[in-house]
Amino acid sequence: MTDPITDFTVTAADGSPVALADYRGTVLLIVNTASKCGFTPQYEWLEALYRDYGARGFAVLAFPCNQFGHQEPGDAAEIANFCTLTYDVTFPLFAKIDVNGDAADPLFDRLKADAPGLMGSKAIKWNFTKFLVDRDGRVVRRYAPTTKPAALRADIEALL
Repeated sequence: MTDPITDFTVTAADGSPVALADYRGTVLLIVNTASKCGFTPQYEWLEALYRDYGARGFAVLAFPCNQFGHQEPGDAAEIANFCTLTYDVTFPLFAKIDVNGDAADPLFDRLKADAPGLMGSKAIKWNFTKFLVDRDGRVVRRYAPTTKPAALRADIEALL
């Protein structure tokens, strides 16, 4: 059995380290995001999930990524400003990362290993790939970018 996701440390948008141990006992939806993508309106639905379930122990963790069509060109301040002004995002936004390749963030390497995509593929295919993590820090499921966040409600509720 692998260590829980909550054993990882990631980088906040301001460059400071964030121990995911702070999220122990919380159901997480971890998403690679982009501000200039056809799926960018999902920010609104992710925020709705966060507002609806946050008080029950649920959080959305967004990791901007510029690896797919260069759809996240901004710096941390620009990304945060866009998300706040356009979608009133209040869930945590982290530092921009790579999710595939040699420079992939270790958290995403682990997410991909624990929840492969179709036919066992490990690579993330596009922005807004989502990973649902239970309260014990175990990856439960991976969702395609085309899966609307609202479609995850039953799975989230089952873990809360």
